[in-house]
Amino acid sequence: MDRPLVLTISILRPSVRPMPQTKAHLRVTTHSWPGGFLAGEVRAGDYEWQFHWNFRGGKLRVQPSLGRSLIFEPLGRFLERSDYQLEPGGDYEFILRSRL
Repeated sequence: MDRPLVLTISILRPSVRPMPQTKAHLRVTTHSWPGGFLAGEVRAGDYEWQFHWNFRGGKLRVQPSLGRSLIFEPLGRFLERSDYQLEPGGDYEFILRSRL
């Protein structure tokens, strides 16, 4: 009796590379509950920005414009999640899921 031919095909998935990560360092320099804002600086890689977060209006400004697109969304998420815990003079860190 003949055996049936069995063909095994393996589908290889391309190796999944982990998303590159960069640690961002944030320092709060000004905080005003009555004014509804906090401001400070954030550094990641070779970049450095100044930010102003209006937590009542949910508006974030980041300067200078060089590299702003890299930091704007992750910084906004961090500030929304942590704004009530941030103190002037405090140093904080969060992870960017990109390589700078």
